[in-house]
Amino acid sequence: MEQLRPADPATIGGHRLLGRLGAGGMGVVYLGRTDGGALAAIKVILPEFAGDEDFRARFRREVEAARRVATPWAVAVTGAGTEGERPWLATAFVPGPALSEAVARCGPLPARSVRVLGRLLSRALTAVHAAGLVHRDVKPGNVLLTVDGPRLIDFGIARAADATALTAAGLVVGTPGFLSPEQAIGDGTAAGPASDIFSLGCLLAYTATGRPPFGSGAVEALLYRTVHDEPDLDGIDDPELRSLLAALLAKEPAGRPTAAELDARIAEDAPNGSIDWLPDDVVTLIADRSAAMLDLPDIEPTVAEPRSPSPGTLPGRRGLLLAGAGVLVAAGGGFAVREWLRDDAGSGAGRSGERAWIIGVQADLSGPRSAVGRAQERGVRLAVEQFNSRADQPFTLTVKAIDDRGDTARAVRAAAQFTRDRDVLAVVGPTDDRTTDAVLTAYDEAMLPVLTVSSLQLTYTARSRKSFFQAAPSDGVLCAPVINRLVLRPDVERLGVLLDRAGGQSAYQVGYLTNMQTSVITTGTTYPRVIPAGTKDLAPVIEDMLRHASDAFFYAGDAAGAARTARALDATTFEGPRMAMHTAMEARFLRDAGQAAEPWEFTAPYTDASAPGAKEFAAAHRSMYGSAPARWAAEAYDAAGLVTAAVTALAGRGAKPVRPTRTALVAKIAASSYKGVSRTYAFKDDHRLKGADAHLYGVRDGRFVHLGAAPKSGT
Repeated sequence: MEQLRPADPATIGGHRLLGRLGAGGMGVVYLGRTDGGALAAIKVILPEFAGDEDFRARFRREVEAARRVATPWAVAVTGAGTEGERPWLATAFVPGPALSEAVARCGPLPARSVRVLGRLLSRALTAVHAAGLVHRDVKPGNVLLTVDGPRLIDFGIARAADATALTAAGLVVGTPGFLSPEQAIGDGTAAGPASDIFSLGCLLAYTATGRPPFGSGAVEALLYRTVHDEPDLDGIDDPELRSLLAALLAKEPAGRPTAAELDARIAEDAPNGSIDWLPDDVVTLIADRSAAMLDLPDIEPTVAEPRSPSPGTLPGRRGLLLAGAGVLVAAGGGFAVREWLRDDAGSGAGRSGERAWIIGVQADLSGPRSAVGRAQERGVRLAVEQFNSRADQPFTLTVKAIDDRGDTARAVRAAAQFTRDRDVLAVVGPTDDRTTDAVLTAYDEAMLPVLTVSSLQLTYTARSRKSFFQAAPSDGVLCAPVINRLVLRPDVERLGVLLDRAGGQSAYQVGYLTNMQTSVITTGTTYPRVIPAGTKDLAPVIEDMLRHASDAFFYAGDAAGAARTARALDATTFEGPRMAMHTAMEARFLRDAGQAAEPWEFTAPYTDASAPGAKEFAAAHRSMYGSAPARWAAEAYDAAGLVTAAVTALAGRGAKPVRPTRTALVAKIAASSYKGVSRTYAFKDDHRLKGADAHLYGVRDGRFVHLGAAPKSGT
């Protein structure tokens, strides 16, 4: 839990505030205590939304909906104020992890646990539906696990079953991956109680497997699969549970049981409110969260100050979260997030009365490269957490993350928000080439340092890039390790370069430069072939390249094309070395190529958790997040460490550190040499990374394995 900030109120609706539980795009949630000693979670709308009458209407509806639900399996409303300057809603405080966190940390639950959970949540939905409501956002993030069972939370988009939705026609309300077919097609009038049952089926399937039953990825594709495809229940061997889920996930609403019928159908129960039906590690997680409430802060008045806290600044990671984000999905493909709390909290806050010292993260956290963006955000938060835990740290850092979803328009708005916030020292991101290209002018004009670790483009359209640091080897640099690995060897004279247009600009740059540079840095030759995007049959191309004496192969393109290349090459007698660029290192390559994937190798700009230099980082990541770091996490961790070291050097270690200007920080980063987990970071005059350090991977027994540093000379 984060301390109250100077601009926070001391009391709300008769509650003395103890601290901040979280903050999101539209509100702040505080932990409060009544005069009688009862704890409450108090959701307060930010002033900029309080004046919006449509928003107020939705907030009144949320309060009314939550008050009408009477069940021990839903969090109860304890108070509300919907008409004042700062509307608020108080609910009983429940110190427990979300189901989504429990599954992420502890893994899928056994079949019996899933059935018991289903029965208890069916009772919550029975009460919701008996009150004439449809929840419309039943998902793992909206279920809390407590010492006496689960609680369904967040009635923010619930409505009366016979009411007209406040949302516009053609909008789908809910969270993709956990919504019903009728929600997915945008038919709000058809989303009745049976819709909640389908969502509960998705939730239980996720709990049993650790993944949504209709996959993930692009929203449009996810909605299509929800409507047309059968759920993925692989890994669920229990026949009773599979049968139950099949009933809940029936495409037609009439084919699903009601909540009351589901309660009667499931035999298992949780007598006397026990949680012995949950695995031991989940019980331990719940107990730890409950024990944390024994260490509450003293109630102290806050100090009035005219300056408001920076919007979007996230709370300390030890804050106890109560709700995930609901999503409004437009039928046309765009979507907007309705967010009270982020699922993953921030990393500390400034000392009382001081300006915040913020490291920003601009990343794709929910779009096509969300796995990369989330990994990078975690890396930055870990670096900041470790800095804040030092006994000699001269100031406290905070992380502020903005999700641009990989969309250039949203990226520009995110950059504008960061540049306007004078508390932001530097930004790590964006995630990909297009969004990076879109924001460089804005960051340059504000002279705000921005460090990307995963945008590898050779050139950008911005004329000036004074504050931009490409803290990763560019596509042009990555061709050198490929040539060193494939050509600097006695059995290779000619390198076959297959450039697949399906890989886009990145593949073109790497393939073209590999072809051009081979004769520059070696005595070898090349035989290049360029194929149009969408080419399916590569056998004639491979045969032609072999006829022209290609001793080694390099593929520049995507995972699908790499798999086709691997299969076509495997069908020949070729036994020489073969590589692909890192963009092909996806699960699809392993799945589609099958046994033909085994000889393939890759060079990549990111390190691996198994690398000797990453062991301490990987251990700290597991301790903080309960999992090994994903690709790009270490590089973002390094970028945050580089920024932190530069800020500390400029600020000094006195009692009152001097806040560096953005211009001074740009100059300091440019002159720095910083040893990180992935590499040593030093920059050329154009702020590109010095050196050609890369990492070598290979396919071994059906998985990608880190083989060490990519060669700088023949091995």
